[in-house]
This record gives sequence, C-alpha cells and structure tokens, in this order.
Amino acid sequence: MQPGDRPRVQRVIRWRSPLRGLWLTSVFGSVLLIGLPVVILTGLLSYIAYGPQFGQAIPGDVGWLKLPTFDWPTDPSWLYRLTQGLHVGLGLVLVPVVLAKLWSVIPRLFAWPPARSIAQLVERISLLMLVGGALFEIVTGVLNIQYDYIFGFSFYTAHYFGAWVFIAGFAVHVAIKLPRLREGLRSRSMRAVLRTSREDTVADPYEPDGLAPADPDPPTMSRRGALALVGGGAALVAVLTAGQSIGGWTRHAALLLPRGRTRGDGPNDFQVNRTAAAARITPEMTGERWRLTMTGGVSPVVLDRAALTAMPQHTARLPIACVEGWSTTETWTGVPLRDLARLAGVPSPVSAFVRSVERRGAFNRATLQRNQLLHPDALLALRVNGVDLSPDHGFPARVIVPALPGVHNTKWVGSIDFRAGD
Repeated sequence: MQPGDRPRVQRVIRWRSPLRGLWLTSVFGSVLLIGLPVVILTGLLSYIAYGPQFGQAIPGDVGWLKLPTFDWPTDPSWLYRLTQGLHVGLGLVLVPVVLAKLWSVIPRLFAWPPARSIAQLVERISLLMLVGGALFEIVTGVLNIQYDYIFGFSFYTAHYFGAWVFIAGFAVHVAIKLPRLREGLRSRSMRAVLRTSREDTVADPYEPDGLAPADPDPPTMSRRGALALVGGGAALVAVLTAGQSIGGWTRHAALLLPRGRTRGDGPNDFQVNRTAAAARITPEMTGERWRLTMTGGVSPVVLDRAALTAMPQHTARLPIACVEGWSTTETWTGVPLRDLARLAGVPSPVSAFVRSVERRGAFNRATLQRNQLLHPDALLALRVNGVDLSPDHGFPARVIVPALPGVHNTKWVGSIDFRAGD
C-alpha cells in the first residue's frame, strides 16, 4: 500500500453453499405444507378437548381467538391419544425439517433493504411471524414435554397465543409463496436429483432476489445427501419419541421421555404425571376416613370405599393420554359413573363437577359432559390391572373416561356434583 492510499474494504460473501436454491427450499416447504397443518389442527383439537365451554381450558379468556366448541367424543376411546400423540410426535419429527428450511432461506432473512415494496413488506412480516412463532412453539413445547418450565410464564397461555401468531404467519406465507413453491418443485426432477453425486452437483442459476449464491463454493455434499441427512434426523427423532404414544416394544427406544422407557413389573407400574407426594396427598386424606360425597339429588349421598366396592363393578381396557404426548393403555375396574348418577338422584345428568381431595393445583377438578358421564366404560375406578389403585394413581378412587385428556381423569376423588338439565 502506497502512502496516501485508502484501505479497501472487501465485502465478505456469505451463504455460498451450492445446494441453496429454489428446488431444495421447495422440497422442504412441501413437507412442512403437509405436516404443519396436522400439527396445528391437532393442537387446536387438544384445546377443545379440555372443555373451554366449562372454563377449564387454559387460557380461559382468549377474546376473539375463541374456538368453536362441541361435545368432545368418547368414541373411539383412543381419540385423544391419537390427536395429542400426533401433535407432539409429528411436531418433534418436523423439527429437523424446520431447521433445514430455515437454513435454506437464511440469505433472504438478511436481505437488504428488507423491503422495497408493500408486497415485500407483507412477505417479510409474515416470515418474521412464521419463523418466530415456529421457534417459540418448538422451544416451549419441548421444554413442556421435559417439565422444564424455565421461562417464567404459563406454558398453556403462551403456547396458545404463540400458535395463533404462527398460524397467521403460516397462512399469509403460504398464500404468497405457493406459486413459487410449485415452480421450484418443477425446476428439477426428484429422480434426477437422487441420481446426482456430489461431484456432479451444480448450483442453481443466480438470481438477484433468489436463494442461489452468486459465487458458490464447491459442493461438500449432494442434494440427495442433504435430503438423506434431514430425513435421517427426522427418522431418528421419530424413533426416540414415538414410543411414548405407541407403547409396546417401541417404548424401549424412546430415550428422551421424561417418564422413562420401562414401567416395571407391578400392575401399578405405569406412567404418572403427578405423584401423590407432589400433590401433597397424605394417608389421612385417603385412609379410612375418606368418603365420596355425591350431590345433585334431593340430598347428598356419602359413600366409603367399602360401599363402592360392594356395588356392581365394570371393567374396561382404556388408554390414558397426557398433553405432553405420552399415553398408556391399562385395564380399569370400578363403578360406572352413570350408576353413581342414578344413586345420587340424577338419572339423566347433563354434566358433573368432580373435585379431588387435592387442595392445590390447576387440575384438581374437572367438569364432565353428558356423553362422558353416560358412556358405559366411564368409571370411578377403584382398581387397575386387577389390584387396588396405588396412591400415585389416585387411590382410593379416580375418574377414567374414554378419550378424555389425562389431567381431567381426576385422581383422589372427594366429591361429584351431578347436574340435571333445566
């Protein structure tokens, strides 16, 4: 450099991977276009299953984001197990695809100026909502599965409103980008891509507003290698998580479950979301002095456990599924809820309010709707797998209803208020 010369500023060229381009981004986008609506729909169904019409879904006051409600079905009995298992399981499986899609479009996130027209501004805002909402839902969802509430706010409330931010961004982005996605999928043949080696991989033609780099680096893998990497990551996540919903031998591969892979050998050795100790249930609360109080008729009916066991018993094999995605199917024995309603003096209840002897917690009570009360397999369970319930599973009595979210299968039941129609 000669005296008086000004130092030259050399621009750093980023995003030089020859794999980036419209075709690869469109492939990842098409997978998400199929999978994400399923995750969205099953998440909204989970909220409806909690019974917002009874004020027991969180959040309760959602303003104009209120969903249409209906009586959550009791048949098939595995309905909630399916919907919530899909929501959590598929959501986790799609994480590698989401990350790959973000990698493929990252040059657009740093484009400058950020917007040169109203249409482009709308696109950027939708992209911000889409990316931010997706990352927020993934992070809070994974932390909830692992029971790590480190964020200091209500998971349910934040996840619900965060979902709507994501849904709005997703809908707008799809509307804007769908023609471009079709164009991208048609730009290359999948068969040809799968036959192309790393050495023969070439970058897409450069476009000023596109994803392909102007000065690409030599390829370090082929496009088929990128697809295999992302697909393998999704398959690995499926193997590590699907067992929590499917059960059986697949559970042994579910290494990341907060409730473990094995259930032990005893009849009561299966998953539990909240232990008796965590709920501060003492032997005095569930011992000989425990009574079930049923109201709704002319006068309250009070029963001890001996009276309940003397009543006609019904046995049903039913799943129990939790919002975190895990589920299990066990054999339950107890008194049908419709028999208890008749005994309480309400032979045709429209709903019932069940309360636990647990004094604290957001889920120590539940409102059951008519079809849930009158289903022949809806029980006040006293036994499971042929033995008495353990304290952790709700001894002396718990509710078990087909297709009902796990937290509403109230444990340590202390009272049931059956409500007749007007």
